[in-house]
Amino acid sequence: MIDHARDLASVRDATEGLLTAAAKLDNVSVTESSRLPGWTRGHVLAHLARNADALVNVLEGRPMYVSAKARDADIERDAPRPLDVQLADVRESAARFQEAAAAPADWSRTVELRNGVTDSASRVPFRRWVEVELHHVDLGIGYELEDLPAAFVEREIDFLARRFAGHPDVPPTRLTDGTRAWGTGREATEPGITVTGGRADLLGWLAGRRDGSALRVEGGALPSLPPL
Repeated sequence: MIDHARDLASVRDATEGLLTAAAKLDNVSVTESSRLPGWTRGHVLAHLARNADALVNVLEGRPMYVSAKARDADIERDAPRPLDVQLADVRESAARFQEAAAAPADWSRTVELRNGVTDSASRVPFRRWVEVELHHVDLGIGYELEDLPAAFVEREIDFLARRFAGHPDVPPTRLTDGTRAWGTGREATEPGITVTGGRADLLGWLAGRRDGSALRVEGGALPSLPPL
């Protein structure tokens, strides 16, 4: 069962951790490349702030973004800002998200995200948690996939495995860390592929943060995953 209140507390903690770490940067290092192709650390921080506001829109029944073009333009506009402005924006937008999520609401309702994707409102805090944790890693400032909370990693592996489940371009695939297994890809009408590795490496591959070279693959080649 999804506990949105607990997830909101996790979002607060993750945001504080990111802000504390990012505060050690300076105006030069915030303009340097992040781990995301084509994005500086400023792009990552700008995206985090605009994503918080976008999720406020979702919770309040408005379109997440005006358009994909507007979303991208906002990130490009905000990316070059000085570090103190970036951090204030991340903090203030995070507070707006927490305030919107604290309002009385039907958390079982269906909300619409980007590109026509729908989900339960109760999962929105977890989606924000994912943004904060993975983009903290993307900043490339010493926070790695291995540092993510264990409960978060397990849930995100499960979430991404479900996301690719039934995808026609992903062969039947079994993921395991040796203690738990997840299934993904299209339905098994043929012998499946088994991918084994540590949870950080499994998550890194599923989330497009690692190439999967640390994983052991049996029954075929490591599947190519669609973009998130």
